[in-house]
Amino acid sequence: MRADDLVPLGRTGLRVSRLGLGLASVGGLFAPVPEDRAAATLDRAWQLGVRLYDTAPVYGYGRSETRTGAALATRPRDAYVLCTKVGRIIEPGGTDTQPIWADPPPGMGPRLDYSYAGVMRSVEESLERLGLDHVDVLHVHDPDEDFTTAVSEAYRALADLRARGVIGAVSIGVNHAPVAAAFLRTAAPPGPDCVLLAGRYNLLDQSGLDELLPLCGERGVAVMVAGVYQSGLLADPRPGAPHGYGTVPAELAARVRALRTVCADFGVPPLAAAVRFPFGHPAVTSVVVGARSPEEVADSVAYLNHPFPAAFWLTLKARGLLPGGTPTPL
Repeated sequence: MRADDLVPLGRTGLRVSRLGLGLASVGGLFAPVPEDRAAATLDRAWQLGVRLYDTAPVYGYGRSETRTGAALATRPRDAYVLCTKVGRIIEPGGTDTQPIWADPPPGMGPRLDYSYAGVMRSVEESLERLGLDHVDVLHVHDPDEDFTTAVSEAYRALADLRARGVIGAVSIGVNHAPVAAAFLRTAAPPGPDCVLLAGRYNLLDQSGLDELLPLCGERGVAVMVAGVYQSGLLADPRPGAPHGYGTVPAELAARVRALRTVCADFGVPPLAAAVRFPFGHPAVTSVVVGARSPEEVADSVAYLNHPFPAAFWLTLKARGLLPGGTPTPL
């Protein structure tokens, strides 16, 4: 498997690279990213064969979309797949602010809006920021914030946009696997084409396997997996490191140590194991990773391209670090 391998995105007719680039960081997630470095990050991804890009209006309150559009403006439009999201409108005085965005545009903020009209407005404004006339994949972002409206009005808007060719595929972007499963079961047929699942199918959390991934497999729904690095916990488990834990819980710390020991025994970088693991499930088409520099993009590509001995995954199961029935990569 290589990061630049192109594969079908489920039933959509789109083709995506195995590795996707998540663009929250270039919008200023946790720390500012200069405009030239954001552009260089996207350029490096392109040079290394990444052809799947995932942004959102809320990422830097429009900044990520604007930077993404500028960086991709000279690229052939049919050569990449671009995803963005709906559910939050960026406007002056928007009050649904999030402290995770460094140096956002002054006076601007997001407002939750999953209504039909709100989605249509959001898409129009995203296209303007991106400088495009269509989006390949549109996610309903965090539908658990207003599930009833999201699964009815937002989904209906996306289905209409899909029918008109303004978007290529309807998707949902979630942090909780049961929310995605409920959305798939509740939405009017034919339902979403894809799911972006963050943080719930990785070496430390396989809760996506309980219901969602089997359901996606049954329905031909493509899954893009994000959050595989667990904010760097596998790379640097020290307390206070950027993974967000002031003190890593003892049980989790022990699990990370055990995973890192197996990795060391096989000569496999822990982040290589993290980015490769989700591909064991046949519903997973791509893994989306964030980056704030060209070097981080290159590292992720190298991790996914890293060779793996078959015994590695068997050893993780034998030591109780993965459930016995977990599908693992070949």
